Parts: sequence; C-alpha cells; structure tokens
Amino acid sequence: MKLAMLSSEITPFAKTGGLADVVGTLSVALEKRGHEVSLIMPAYRCVLNGPFALEETGMRLTIPLGAQPVESSVLKAELGHSVSVYLVRADRYFDRDFLYGRPEFDYPDNAERFVFFSRAALEILRQHPVEIVHCHDWQTALGIIFLKTQAARYLEIASAKSVLTAHNLGFQGIFHELNWPLLNLDRSYFNPQYLEFYRNINFLKGGLTFADKITTVSPTYAQEIMSAEQGFGLQGILQQRAADVTGILNGVDYGEWSPEIDAFIEQRYSVNDLTGKAICKDKLQGSVGLPVKSAVPLLGMISRLTSQKGFDLVQKIFDQLMEREIQLVLLGSGEERYESFFVTAAARFPEKFAVRTGFDEALAHRIEAGADIFLMPSLYEPCGLNQMFSLKYGTIPLVRGIGGLKDTVVDYDTDRARSTGFVFDKYEPQALWQTIERALTAFAEKEPWTELMRRAMRVDFSWDRSAQAYSRLYEQLLG
Repeated sequence: MKLAMLSSEITPFAKTGGLADVVGTLSVALEKRGHEVSLIMPAYRCVLNGPFALEETGMRLTIPLGAQPVESSVLKAELGHSVSVYLVRADRYFDRDFLYGRPEFDYPDNAERFVFFSRAALEILRQHPVEIVHCHDWQTALGIIFLKTQAARYLEIASAKSVLTAHNLGFQGIFHELNWPLLNLDRSYFNPQYLEFYRNINFLKGGLTFADKITTVSPTYAQEIMSAEQGFGLQGILQQRAADVTGILNGVDYGEWSPEIDAFIEQRYSVNDLTGKAICKDKLQGSVGLPVKSAVPLLGMISRLTSQKGFDLVQKIFDQLMEREIQLVLLGSGEERYESFFVTAAARFPEKFAVRTGFDEALAHRIEAGADIFLMPSLYEPCGLNQMFSLKYGTIPLVRGIGGLKDTVVDYDTDRARSTGFVFDKYEPQALWQTIERALTAFAEKEPWTELMRRAMRVDFSWDRSAQAYSRLYEQLLG
C-alpha cells in the first residue's frame, strides 16, 4: 500500500516525546512489511541545523490562510531503506528554538502554524498521491478535516482513506473562535457536531469526527477514553465512533533499546548472562553521586515532571520511602513545583536520592540498565514506553494499572508464572507505598527475582507486532 503519515515531530529529526519515536519507528517497520511510506513534518530550526542529509525538492507551495497566501518550500530526507520524509519549510512558523512553545507558554500563533502545516501537507500529497493518509494528534488532525470537507480542492487524493491516531487526549489543540477565518472552512462546521467545543475550535475533535478510522496507542486506553475521566470532554464523540476506534499498542525499537547492543551503558548484558547489569548498577550509582552498594535496591524514574506522571503520589510518600534501605535516581524536567521539591530533597538525602533535571539520552539508557526497579505511578498513561524499555533491561517496572501500563505489565502477586512487574490500581499514596513494599520484599529473594528479570527480558514488544496490526487496519479500509 501507498501511505503517508503527517506528524508534527518525527525521530530522529525533531522530538519532544513519544509521538516522534512512534512515527519514526513505525514507518520503518511498515516499510519492512512492503508498504510504500512517506512522512511529512515541519522543517524546524533543529532540523535545518541538524546533521541530516536534506535536499531541495523544487516544490514551492502557496497556502491560503484566511485571505493571506503564505509561501513555503519543501525539503526531503530519508529514513530506513527508502521512506521519504518531506519537510515543509516556512521559517516564519518553524525557525524557532522550540517546537510548540517556550517552557513557560505555548506559542500564541500555534493555530495558524498547524493550519498552515496541515494544508501544506495535503499540497505535497497532491503531487505524491497515496491510498492512506494517517495523521497523528491535534497538530495534523486538520489534514483529515480539509480532505473530507473540501475534496474538490484535493482531487488527486480525494479517494484516500484516513486514519487519526490520538496519542494523548489531554492535548487537543483548542483555540479561540477568532481563529476560525484561518481555516478557510464553511462557517457551518463551527458547531458542536464538528469543530466547536464550548465556543472554541477543537482541532482534535474535528479529526475524530471526520477520520475513517481512529486509533489509540494501547487497547486499554481505547476503552478508557470513552469515559469522562479519560475522555477530556471528547468521550461523547468517541462513544459514537466506538466501532471505528482501535487500540494498537506502541512498539519498542530494540535496535536502540536493548542491553545486548546499547552503546550508552557501561557493560552490555543479555537474558542469558546478567553479569553486566551489576556493573551497570555500580557505575550508575557512582556517576550520580550515590554510594556504590550492590545489595541496596536502586529505584529509577525517567519522566516529565507533571501531575499526569504521578509525582504527587511520590511526594506524599517520599520521606517514608527515604526511611527504607533503598536508593532512588530521577531524571526529568517539568513543572517548577516538582523540580523544586526534588532538588531540595536531593540535598536532604544525598546518600539515598539523586536527581538530574533536563534530559540526557545517555543517562536515560544508564538508568534503564542500572536500576533494579522502575517507577511509573501515572495518573493516566495512554501507552508508555519506559516500562517496555525496562522489561528489556531486566529492570522490573512498578506501574499503575491503567492504559498501556496495564497492557504491558503482569503483576507479580496476581500471576506469578507470567509476572513481569508490580501493578497497583487505586490512585492513592498508600497503594503506591504498599506496592513498593511488595517489590522490595520480592527483591530480597534472589532466585525468584532473577527469574522475574529473565521473564521480563523475554517479552517481545517489537514494532513488528504493531506494524502488522496497522497493516490489517489499512487493509480493512481499502477493502
């Protein structure tokens, strides 16, 4: 099949989170299955200044934004064997330090930026028609809306089927009604049946309304978003479209995340030879300033510091946790209240807790390899990748049983023979604390813990499985 994916970020060109990893790795996995895949994304400053082989395509686009035409050009790169990556260059929108906004605020013209990008992507596809247009999140949802409501403008791809993947319903692209003229859509579409959302414009809602198929990034999350708790106001439309909603679990790029080949870690190891993991633990402790104590359980966290990730639970049990014979290392950045709390805590408990703010790719790999237990007590988690990385590294995940976490981790006390980690359900500090206690008790039993590590490392969450599921979905659409 010929298919195109539209995304606001794609690894390795530009990344703020899991979306970029998904699109970059899924596209290569689909190519390996024989599909002809093209990708379209903005040419951000980090792309233009990055170590990428970019070539001019000669394409010049004129995009209508209200009454104002905007000019742009198109660059091209490649992924995998022959995945074409088209990069829309419009420096007025994308030549900036950040993708969506500064740490303290979103860019005020984000509506205009991604209306423009969605229109530009469809213009590229007019010159390179495909059978499937697959859009990701609110930033590209308008591509489906324009395609479905203005087919005469896009005759070359008017027959293409559309898929929208909602990676996180917490981000919907909601903008003031005053931005409506930018869309060049008939005013009749600004109503609750289509794009209106409490007198605002909701890009994601429009995409969910018009897409032929909707996917989310795990089976459990596909069910959760039908509820008021996880639907963020869109549960009604998702319930109406339930027959067209599919949850497909994200995969892991084991070419990057595997202790057998990882270039970032101190000593490589495998399911059959765990010797290197002990070395990785010692080196991690030393590198972050913790005492090197092999017998002490080392807990790791790598995360954005937001309430979504369960840090309010961690705060509430933190002093209690520090009373135990454990160590904890945290890598992440985010809300100032959490950064301040954990930086202060590291000064209070230098023998037991180390924190590094910001992001450090090498340290992320070393935490996955060196920790014994990985904490993900999320309030909600559409898929999650770190728990799958952790499994591969024999670093036992301790997670809340929601979204993709529920789909990927089997609780130790619920099903010992199949277990791969520790799971709790209620979003309460005591539930997290009791589960940590369970994990620490199990850690003290050397042989069963080693068996648990090996069982976790054998689980396969490769992209091949996910690509097969997407292929079946595309085939259904094309009949």
